[in-house]
Amino acid sequence: MKSKIWLSSPHMGGNELTYIQEAFDTNWIAPLGPNVYGFEKDLETYLGEDSHIACLASGTAAIHLALVELGVTHGDLVLCQSFTFCGSANPIVYAGATPVFVDSEETTWNMSPEYLEIAIKESISKGKKPKAILMVHLYGMPAKIDELLKIANAYEIPIIEDAAEALGSTYKGQKCGTFGAYSILSFNGNKIITTSGGGALVCRNEEQKKRTVFLATQARDNAPHYQHTEIGYNYRMSNIVAGIGRGQMEVLDKHVGYRRDVNQMYAELFKDVEGITLLQESSDDYFSNHWLSSIRVNANKTGFTREEFRLALLEENIESRPLWKPMHLQPVFEKCDFYGEGICEKLFDSGLCLPSGSNLTIEEKNRIKEVIRAFLALKEIN
Repeated sequence: MKSKIWLSSPHMGGNELTYIQEAFDTNWIAPLGPNVYGFEKDLETYLGEDSHIACLASGTAAIHLALVELGVTHGDLVLCQSFTFCGSANPIVYAGATPVFVDSEETTWNMSPEYLEIAIKESISKGKKPKAILMVHLYGMPAKIDELLKIANAYEIPIIEDAAEALGSTYKGQKCGTFGAYSILSFNGNKIITTSGGGALVCRNEEQKKRTVFLATQARDNAPHYQHTEIGYNYRMSNIVAGIGRGQMEVLDKHVGYRRDVNQMYAELFKDVEGITLLQESSDDYFSNHWLSSIRVNANKTGFTREEFRLALLEENIESRPLWKPMHLQPVFEKCDFYGEGICEKLFDSGLCLPSGSNLTIEEKNRIKEVIRAFLALKEIN
């Protein structure tokens, strides 16, 4: 069998073990220590915009704490992009609130400003103003940030910016992860950089960061014994994991460049193929890290479906994956309200994520191109 080509596998830079070894040598095998503080500082420097970073166990944990810090609780409504991973939506339920899902728009595939405002107005008309808005930059593509912020500010509803897939992406020159009242990052194994598992909450000031760290370390009061006046969580990142992150920060910009090169490879591959559309920036305002290069397949024009294409790649041991199944279609959320016209459903039905790793070799890229060209030629003949 041919070797597996993965969708997006971890890519080490070389110095990760140096930081990990230092943690072992100094016995900082704990959810605190020099690597945690160093990784937070590295991220703060990278993002700029007076960011204050609290490194946590996952991006999901970061969203949960953002909701907690915004006072989201039982009975509240949170507006959430439907076209996303469950890690965006699940924390709303952790907080005891109810998600209300909002459709995507065609250009960036992210939250529709039009339906966001409709959802806000209808919620208010029913007697309940939403407590927060949870928007996402999917596959590294920045959302329509100006339009979303304008609506959020007009109704005085804070935005939580899910930038889990968008570290290294920018909108009008500003880094994704710096636009929300709180923003979140993820360092899961398949992300642009990884700590194997982990995430971060991007706060706007030092007090918010201190509050986050307090909640993430079981909300232990300042006392010689264990005393708790609030419910806390075991969400802090460990010093070992943070060591991997410090090494990864040294190669972040390189990884972004590699993934953008992969996206250009697909652009060349599909430029003359009618019915296949590659997700790319719509203007110079947008700069995507192209974490995952993703396409839509119009079966009426191509003569084949997204699923036929996926299975053809799988036959050659090349991993690809359908786009996210919208949250409002998930059995666990089927009773939640949804505002939109089904754009995200169409994306799910026709979309495919292609191998996009920053560590794809020349041989792997050539194999991907050969398999895709052969499939397209076969379909053209048939």
